[in-house]
This record gives sequence, structure tokens and C-alpha cells, in this order.
Amino acid sequence: MDLLRESIEENQRTVNLSVWKVLLLVFVPTSILTISYLIVGHILGETIPTLLIFFILALSILFPIQLYVVFSASKKEFGRYSLKSAFSNYQKLSWWKIITYAALLWAFAGVMSATIAPLEEMFFAPITERFSNILPTYFNWTNFDYLENYSRNILLLTCGVYFILNGFIGPIVEELFFRGYLTQKFSRFGNYAPFIITVLFSFYHFWLPFNNLFRIIAFYPAYYIAWKKKNIYIAIVFHCLCNLISAFGFILAVYAIL
Repeated sequence: MDLLRESIEENQRTVNLSVWKVLLLVFVPTSILTISYLIVGHILGETIPTLLIFFILALSILFPIQLYVVFSASKKEFGRYSLKSAFSNYQKLSWWKIITYAALLWAFAGVMSATIAPLEEMFFAPITERFSNILPTYFNWTNFDYLENYSRNILLLTCGVYFILNGFIGPIVEELFFRGYLTQKFSRFGNYAPFIITVLFSFYHFWLPFNNLFRIIAFYPAYYIAWKKKNIYIAIVFHCLCNLISAFGFILAVYAIL
């Protein structure tokens, strides 16, 4: 009877968010961040690199909100502030298996980057060009020409912040929020839950509005495996590996300037 009661209570905990609440939790914080990025980048963009501005804002706005949601849910569901709500459907897996899964899925994402991403860019080029004419240039993170306007120390600081926040802190917080917390709250959709959350995760990148098809195709297998294996660390390691590639690309671009 105790086991049955615990199972019922666990199910009640994992199925208690409406679609509208999930949409608000996903898109309100990112809207605040993107609007702030748009305004502050316009004001301070000539003083410090806009990428540095973005990560300062993400560290001040987005990540605290996402962690607050996870901690508050843990307090409500388990009686104390913790990350437990992000691990409510967690099963232990050996680290060599986690790293193997993540590495293979990362390799798949690399293939998609070389195939799907260029096709998407070509197919959506007219729409992308139209939006690019409206959005500030700093919404294109592959444009490194503007970096020549800043001092060596500022660029080195930006590299360090990019490496730490985009390579580790950002992915970890996002995975705790999306794959750990929100996916469990969508468990009533069964195996569709990780796909739905992957789509929401992709479109929540308002500051990187292009390449959504690539993001969904490249990231979904990792999140489905993490869901089936009930181990969020697969998604965390995979996400960190993906973001570290962009971080190293940025560092190499800065090195070429220096």
C-alpha cells in the first residue's frame, strides 16, 4: 500500500502543468531577455561586445528565473528548495555510458550541422534575409567583424565568459529546466513529451531566431534518449559538447583578430 501511495503521489507531481503555463514559463523569461538584449545592445554595443552583453543579461535574467522555477517546484512538491524537481524521473547510469551516448549523439549533431543546417539556410534564405534587415547585426552570432573595434582585454574577457557561460552554465541550467523539469511536467504526452519540449526549446531562442529546423533535428535524438534512459546527464553532457564547439569557434575568431 505504501508503494502504491508513493506511485500515485509521484504521478500527481509529474502531471500538473497546463500547456499555457508551460508556454508562459518558456517564453516570458526569454522575451524579457531578448528585449533587454535589444535595448542594452543598442546602447552599449559600441563600448563592450554584444555577446558579452548577452551573457551578462542571461546570467542576470534568464538563468535565475529558470532556476527559481525548478527550486520553487521542489519546495512545493518535496518540501524544500532543491533541484529535485528536475530529477523526479531519474535513474542512475554509469558515467562511461552517459559519455558514450552523449558523444555519439554529438557526432550525429555534427553531421546534421554539415547537412541539414546549410540546406535550411538555403531554403529559408529569403525569410532570413528579410528578418536580418530588421534585426540588429548582433543577432547574428557568426558575424565576427565587429570584434576588431574592442581592446584585447575586453575580447579576452568575452572569450572567458563565452566559454564558461555558453559552454557549461547555460547548458546545465537549460537542461535542468527543459529536460529535467518541464519534460516531466509533460509526461502525460508520453513519448511525444521530449519532442514537444525540444520544439519549445528551439523556438525559445529569440536571440538566435534562425536554424530552428536544424536545432530540432540535431537535439531531439539526444533528448529522446535522455527521456527513455531517464537520465538527464546524457542531455547535459551532449548540450555542453555542442555549445563548446561554438565557444571554441568564437575563441579562434578572436585569436585571428589578436
